[in-house]
Amino acid sequence: MARLRTRARTVMNPAQRALWYIESHLAEPMTLDEIAAISGVSRFHLVRAFAAATGLPVMRYVRARRLTEAARSLAKGAPDILSLALEADYGSHEAFTRAFRDQFGTTPEAVRAATCTGHLRLQEPILMDSTMLDNLKPPRFETAKAFLVAGPAERVSCDNGAAIPGLWQRFHQEVADIPARVGQGKSQVAYGVCCNGDDAGNFDYIAGVEVADFSDLPRRLGRIRIPEQRYAVFTHTEHVASIRRTVNTIWNQWLPASGLKAADAPNFERYDQNFDPSTGNGGFEIWVPVKE
Repeated sequence: MARLRTRARTVMNPAQRALWYIESHLAEPMTLDEIAAISGVSRFHLVRAFAAATGLPVMRYVRARRLTEAARSLAKGAPDILSLALEADYGSHEAFTRAFRDQFGTTPEAVRAATCTGHLRLQEPILMDSTMLDNLKPPRFETAKAFLVAGPAERVSCDNGAAIPGLWQRFHQEVADIPARVGQGKSQVAYGVCCNGDDAGNFDYIAGVEVADFSDLPRRLGRIRIPEQRYAVFTHTEHVASIRRTVNTIWNQWLPASGLKAADAPNFERYDQNFDPSTGNGGFEIWVPVKE
């Protein structure tokens, strides 16, 4: 395991590789699959790793960086908007203008006329914050049988994690009304499940409990069947607010150095009776699906 930790310090993490490739090939066509291949991981792994490190979906970052450079060119008086559109990988002036307006709330022509970008929210190149946990404890490995989880759910994106604490508030208000719960009182285990992720960095988050079946579950609640799966199980001992550092370290340091590959399956936090939801202290586990 000491050898594994040494390797982890020398392996460039997937998010760093992706950022290098994006910035050095910004004017060239690129796809998520190509960026993942350069990063040495699957597209599923890259989507999670990049989001954990930067808080942004991969291709949204690419788009924002290209539009930012186009805005700078326009502010300097670039005369040919179609050329800028093509350089930014848009097939027409109209498509470029729509994307530009979505990004900045104004048109390319308006930025050119204003001759400045001070009023725009530009996307500067991200310089990786290399600070990760120095004391990530090695995981244990478990193969968990399939089980069902139900509870309040919401579609969230990696740059809008603010919705998740609100889901847990709903969970504590509604948990007593979830039918067919497995375990009661102090033996009740709660799960924060990330599932149904897409390439844009969106995923479903369910703050729930294990249930025996879904038959009487109210329609307002989310539900997920978690299949039998092998997991690397990490213990997060700090306050829950620091979870992002742990997740970042797992996906961008431990997993690339481990020789394992991420499985395209739900991952989840597991909160037992030691966790205090009123203070955020007590620790919990992070279960990451892996395959050889």
